[in-house]
Amino acid sequence: MAAVRRTGGWGAGRLAELPGCVVTICSIERNGLFLVFDTLSDRLSTAFKNLRGKGKLTDADIDATTREIRIALLEADVALPVVKEFIGAVRERASGADVRGGLNPAQQVIKIVNEELVKILGGETRELRMAKRPPTVIMLAGLQGAGKTTLAGKLAKWLKEIKHQTPMLVAADLQRPNAVTQLQVVGERAGVPVFAPEPGNGIGNPVDVARKAMEEAKAKQHSVVIVDTAGRLGVDEELMKQAADIRDAVSPDEILFVVDAMIGQDAVTTAQAFLDGVGFDGVVLSKLDGDARGGAALSISHVTGRQVMFASNGEKLEDFDVFHPDRMASRILGMGDVMSLIEQAERTFDADAAAKTAAKLQKKGGKDFTLDDFLAQMQSVRKMGPLTKIFGMLPGAAQFKDQLENFDEREIDRIEAVIHSMTPAERADPNIINGSRRARIAKGSGTEVATVGGLVERFFEARKMMSAMATGKGMPGMPGMPGMPGMGGGKRAKQQAKKGKAKRGSGNPAKRANQATNQPAEPAPGQLPAAFGGTAAGGDDFELPDALKNMLDGK
Repeated sequence: MAAVRRTGGWGAGRLAELPGCVVTICSIERNGLFLVFDTLSDRLSTAFKNLRGKGKLTDADIDATTREIRIALLEADVALPVVKEFIGAVRERASGADVRGGLNPAQQVIKIVNEELVKILGGETRELRMAKRPPTVIMLAGLQGAGKTTLAGKLAKWLKEIKHQTPMLVAADLQRPNAVTQLQVVGERAGVPVFAPEPGNGIGNPVDVARKAMEEAKAKQHSVVIVDTAGRLGVDEELMKQAADIRDAVSPDEILFVVDAMIGQDAVTTAQAFLDGVGFDGVVLSKLDGDARGGAALSISHVTGRQVMFASNGEKLEDFDVFHPDRMASRILGMGDVMSLIEQAERTFDADAAAKTAAKLQKKGGKDFTLDDFLAQMQSVRKMGPLTKIFGMLPGAAQFKDQLENFDEREIDRIEAVIHSMTPAERADPNIINGSRRARIAKGSGTEVATVGGLVERFFEARKMMSAMATGKGMPGMPGMPGMPGMGGGKRAKQQAKKGKAKRGSGNPAKRANQATNQPAEPAPGQLPAAFGGTAAGGDDFELPDALKNMLDGK
């Protein structure tokens, strides 16, 4: 893992600082995009494919594309008023003279759709409002089963580790059986104290518990208080009254409505009922890793006028983060989420160790980068979460969707077993691993000899690729990929380009004509080169080189 630092712009060079060696050697195989958007993402991709290769947008093109987008949104269970407004905005902008005369309609429409998606998802990222005088009080509300109690622990852990606060959880859900016990268990896992003076299971007054919690927080100097309230199977007056009484008792700085992203349009109806009855300041989406259609996530902010502030996409306490509308729109459109990936890496990797690894990749063609370094890198990457989610954040991950869906996390355990079965000398120099050594390693790791040989071969290929990227030479075998900015070698590459002479054409007229035909066409004004997302000559899509495809497929 190369060093990750907040210096310079976030351009293509930052991709070279991600765990590409691990990505390559593991033979990527569930998409890290939140699963509720999988179908929507696929349908939108299909709609945009029909625009590729077209020189200009016609009215028929716009009608066909917006029709496909409308169907995709409705199938994703997005609220009808939201769909109508969204399609109207896209159609109006796509019909503009500046776009109609554009040379790359697909890119223009994707840009418009992306911007409109960001709008309906809430626009800008909204942060928590912290009280000027602690403690900051956060009240969680929502239906039973929405995931409030687990989310309370996730929020507390996030506040403790990321925001460096001293949170306290309050067990004010005294109706649901074992709700207090569950919060205590979650609090213990998160390393956060839980205020639970009542046993729950129908015993105790939640309003009194909330009041006492405020006194406890001030006495123990907790900076944040998170109040977990009771839910119901449906919206009713008793639920609303209790939530309103707790709100009046603690005067929360933020009331967060927790909504299950899997319940579709009911989520929007419930949110509106809570907004009218109790009021809330922000929305938290839970269960975004489910396989429902996810239209609630696209509708709720637009319908209620309250932004989505956090998203939960897993059962672990770490599966929680701030909701960024622009990044979510990028994921839905299959463009990845590199910023979130980099932020995760910054929180996980040791900067000094990462810098040493980067230095090894930049010298001697990366030969100093050993299997020990790779093992340490892989173990650090695993701390970031499931590899399928990490891979899904990379741009273009959608094209490997089938492999991601079939990926077995135990493959990483097998790789670790193989490396641990090697001697220190073999890990330092894999070239010495001959047939008898492979047999011994395979026996020690419980794998096949072919598995050991394949791992070593893929390690060499990955090391070569990462070394080339780290030194600014670009991706081996990938035409049109320049040196990565900020990774060194850029100036050297320019000097070499000046020294080099243009290759002369063949003296044979037939050969010379053939060479001219095979020359990559220069991009037209306003059109991106193929290597940077533009369309290649003839409208063909950019293809990865065979060597890289084989590595990604584990061949």
